Amino acid sequence: MNTQYLIERAKEPSTWRGIAMCATAFGVYVSPDMMNTIIAAGTGIAGLIGVVTSDPQKESGQ
Repeated sequence: MNTQYLIERAKEPSTWRGIAMCATAFGVYVSPDMMNTIIAAGTGIAGLIGVVTSDPQKESGQ
């Protein structure tokens, strides 16, 4: 799986909602306020990863 693909998915709030819902399904209580905090933090972390990682190099001549 491509790192860029994972970074793009991690930037989506639906990904973080899904993680929070899966955690809830396994018995972890997540309040709505906490879910919003998790989504904001996760999106911020994904953005930071996007800033500090380099883009894949394209081959010249394409």
